[in-house]
Amino acid sequence: MVKRVGTRYIFVSGGVISGIGKGITAASLATILQSKGFKVSPVKIDMYLNVDAGTIRPQEHGEVFVTDDGIETDQDLGHYERFLDLSLSAANYITTGQVYQEVIKKERAFEYDGEDVEAIPHVTDEIIRRIKEAGKASEPDFVIIELGGTVGEYQNMLFFEATRIMELKNPGSTKHVHVAYLPIPSHLGEMKSKPVQQSVRALNSLGIQPDFIIGRSELPMDARRKERLALFCNVAGDDVISNPDVDTIYRVPQVLDGQSVGEKVLAKFGLPLGKKNLGEWRNLVLDIEKAKKELKIAVVGKYFSTGDFQLEDVYVSVIEAIKHASWRHKAKPRLFWIDSDEFEKGKSVEEVLREMDGIVVPGGFGGRGIEGIIKSIKFARESKKPYLGLCYGMQLATVEFARHVAKLEKAHTTEIDPKTPHPVIHIMPEQEKLLIGREYGGTMRLGAFPCKLAAETEAKRAYGRNEVYERHRHRYELNNHYRETLEKAGLVVSGTSLNGKLVEMIELPNHPFFVGTQFHPEFKSRPLRPHPLYLSFVEACLKK
Repeated sequence: MVKRVGTRYIFVSGGVISGIGKGITAASLATILQSKGFKVSPVKIDMYLNVDAGTIRPQEHGEVFVTDDGIETDQDLGHYERFLDLSLSAANYITTGQVYQEVIKKERAFEYDGEDVEAIPHVTDEIIRRIKEAGKASEPDFVIIELGGTVGEYQNMLFFEATRIMELKNPGSTKHVHVAYLPIPSHLGEMKSKPVQQSVRALNSLGIQPDFIIGRSELPMDARRKERLALFCNVAGDDVISNPDVDTIYRVPQVLDGQSVGEKVLAKFGLPLGKKNLGEWRNLVLDIEKAKKELKIAVVGKYFSTGDFQLEDVYVSVIEAIKHASWRHKAKPRLFWIDSDEFEKGKSVEEVLREMDGIVVPGGFGGRGIEGIIKSIKFARESKKPYLGLCYGMQLATVEFARHVAKLEKAHTTEIDPKTPHPVIHIMPEQEKLLIGREYGGTMRLGAFPCKLAAETEAKRAYGRNEVYERHRHRYELNNHYRETLEKAGLVVSGTSLNGKLVEMIELPNHPFFVGTQFHPEFKSRPLRPHPLYLSFVEACLKK
């Protein structure tokens, strides 16, 4: 690590359209600086009035990512953790809801000494306080702050104002990176820079001049486009960076490093340039390129569709964890998105799933598509297809086993059927009280908890340890009243809480791989350090 010289702040904003990859860009920049020996703390700011992402539909905002300390966050924190191999916390996640909630709390406690409470300076001061808190928590050299949404949106004006004030009060301590999209209209066949120019002008109108422009586009940006952006956006030509579409997001650090982005950022701050050290990332990309054996994995879920479109972001951590494990085994994963609703409408489960090498059922809530998922699990069990059930996938695997093996007719989870004669999955007692009071936000069993693994199980073989810590997000659990009955019928409880009262993992013997987890192991998978359960699952898929 380099010698600390105080914390610097890098703001990453977006322009033209949302969803262009600000999070991957911010994560890649952080990775480059980290590789040079600097300590980096990433922060995501979401502009919605929700206090956290926990009450937002997955189709609305993508996956809800959970940290060790139990904060329900935007999916970009998952990207940050995967790229940097860090465990982040509440200090790394800010929403408008959190900011307003704290300002009102202080006003009610008379902490403003009778002043009028106003957007400026009180709201902007709270934003700045939270940003600096991320710089205190781990004493980083750099805090990289991704501003959600796009410049010009009404709801993010105060956050941009806070960045302007930070630069005004501490000149030289902040830099601004603007990530904007350059379209290539098919009827023209030419990359257009005008949308980025307009985006930067909107940024200028807020009193902010970007230090770097990173152009996102389908193809690499040519010299002509760079010259025009430099001229019209008032930035140096070398500070206009091309970030085109690539075959894998893990190639982006190399793309940016190839344009000396790290050196340019450090030079702006007057810091030593450090050495390039992305060797592990280059090896990872080589492994991805060398992966030839195709692996067909069915992801059976219920949140894929929004109108006529399919959303992979809903299960992004699951997708990435499968990729990490597959690449380590020199395999190329081919994922098939299976909407469980289709099986309830009559589509043949066997016809869809028989050619698959493995089946994954990720987390979820609610009753839509549940019987379709149970049909898929039954097929995996009977046909000996490797199966990995995550959270809801574990609970529904328990329901399927109870119905068809333990012969508990109409067994179900009380989340779907409160009157089921056999509630093999039921609500945790403390959670029931919360729901009665409609206390939904941030009240699930959240964060990392210890899990004790049983000897001579697939779980123990995969982890190679007696105890692990994994992240949870649920209200329901396996009903211990039925545990003995299910175990006598052949279900193996392979992981429990340390006191043995909560079932955390189940599996089936005499099966290539049939494992269900109450937790979400995908949240801890890293491209350079794949999760052991996913490694074991992929290994079983390859053998099959």
